[in-house]
Amino acid sequence: MDDMVSQAAGSQSAGLSAHQCTTLYLVLPCYNEEEVLMDTAAALEIKYNKLMEEKKISRESKIMFVNDGSKDRTWDIITELFHRNAVFCGINLSRNRGHQNAVLAGLMTAREKADVVISIDADLQQDIEAIDLMLEKYENGCDVVYGVRNTRSTDGFVKKNTALGFYKLMQMMGCEVITNHADYRLMSKRVIESLAEYGEVNLFLRGLIPTIGYPSDAVYFDVKERQAGESKYTMKKMLSFAVDGITSFSIRPLQLITILGFLMLIVSIVMVAATIYDYYTGRTVPGWASSYCSTWFIGSIQLLSLGVMGEYIGKIYMETKHRPRYHIEAYLWKDGQEKEE
Repeated sequence: MDDMVSQAAGSQSAGLSAHQCTTLYLVLPCYNEEEVLMDTAAALEIKYNKLMEEKKISRESKIMFVNDGSKDRTWDIITELFHRNAVFCGINLSRNRGHQNAVLAGLMTAREKADVVISIDADLQQDIEAIDLMLEKYENGCDVVYGVRNTRSTDGFVKKNTALGFYKLMQMMGCEVITNHADYRLMSKRVIESLAEYGEVNLFLRGLIPTIGYPSDAVYFDVKERQAGESKYTMKKMLSFAVDGITSFSIRPLQLITILGFLMLIVSIVMVAATIYDYYTGRTVPGWASSYCSTWFIGSIQLLSLGVMGEYIGKIYMETKHRPRYHIEAYLWKDGQEKEE
């Protein structure tokens, strides 16, 4: 009975802390976002002021920009915003480490002071009005709230179908992902503390967060048109992201190789039996076509299998090195001073 009581109290910890005026940190990974950053900051500043006036979040809440090795004026703009208003703070990574590591750097830094953290893209195509619903669900006891887009009507034909195909493929491969959810989510302090215990170098947060557990829910929103600049998710990056997700969370491709090898063994036995039968019945033919096709087919299967195994071996190789996932070169904090490590 005591265990049941303690578990219930733990599941309601999010809601209890929320009633004490939640300290919310917003984490925005930025890579070459100079064209949209000022507009993004202005919209978020208005939103934060409203939330503070309504006492949904505390005055200690912050908007944290994470500069992921941008080559433009992104960090300069973040610095300007910080000196203009203390609600803004910033992290400057030593080099480009990728979207997932940039999000993680923000989460790990914000967890020391925040009750909850929401990660969102810097272009604000993800509707910030959904933040109210996220906080409401947090107050009702949810430790994780996923932002899920209603439709993909704003996407082109290719992007729409490749994105939907990505989610279906991930689910087929055994990865626990939520369709049409990117990295727009709310996480409570204890979820981020649990996330800190995961030490893998190859990050796929969309698949990792659901494995942590704790009460969760979702809110739905409509995606807005990008106001300026271009999307940083090229087809190459999306394909790389999909490969990372599959190989980080599923061994099903290796199992498929085993199944394919077994099927090829059956086919080979049938072909051998057919060849022996033709030999003894005198119907042997040169057979150059079958030899040609089978050689190419088996060779391609072997190369594909080696490639899949190579991906896993490469992941193991990187994990065994235990290299840091990012380095923070500088950060801007609420005391108004720029600090460097």
